[in-house]
Parts: sequence; C-alpha cells; structure tokens
Amino acid sequence: MVPARPLIAVVDDEESVRRALARMLGASQFDVDVFASGQEFLDSLRTRLPDCLVLDYQMPGLTGRDVQRQLALAQTQVPIIVVTAHDEPALREQCLADGAVAYVAKPLQREHLVGLIHDAIRLHSVS
Repeated sequence: MVPARPLIAVVDDEESVRRALARMLGASQFDVDVFASGQEFLDSLRTRLPDCLVLDYQMPGLTGRDVQRQLALAQTQVPIIVVTAHDEPALREQCLADGAVAYVAKPLQREHLVGLIHDAIRLHSVS
C-alpha cells in the first residue's frame, strides 16, 4: 500500500541541491527529509525508514555506493534512485547491479524524477 504522503530521503552533499529537491518534492506531495552525508542518513534509520531514497553518488566520506552497500548489508529494504553529475555507463551498470531502481544524471527534471519515485514506491509496496 502506498502512503498518502510518502517520505522521501534526499542525500546530497550540496546544500543548494538538497534545498531545491526538498522544494520540488514537497510541491509534489511528498514529505522530505534531507541529509548532507551518507552517514547522517544511515544514522537516521534508527528512527525512521523512508519510502524512497534519492541518493547522490559522488560525495565526500561515504559515497552513494558505500551507502547502497551498507543498506544491503543491513538488509534494509528501501528503493534507491541514484543521481549523479557524472553520468558514466559503467557507473550506471554498477549502481543498478547493486540494487538501485533507477540512475539519473543531473540536472534532474521534476516530472521524470517524480515519476521514478512513484514507480519505485509502487513496485516496492508490491514486493
């Protein structure tokens, strides 16, 4: 069952990107939690599990791939949409093989991202 206002976690080290995504997703009827680092997001899982994760791949400290691996090791089931400013075919394949439901290059288009989030939540709620 899809929640009325799904919770989307946004993890990106760039404050302007976090702010823009929070506004965009909030205007699209999502609740949004933003995190400046992968570790900050992982620490938050003790209290709240999002319905979907929008995860920047290239960050200092834990990369998006590191976060994906940590979630897999903990068997935490959350659909992940990886976003990156450095679109590379090998990176795309790697992220999808590691369990991401989608991989999107920046800049992000609102309709496309919102559609991916809805699809990810719907598929996750069925499985």
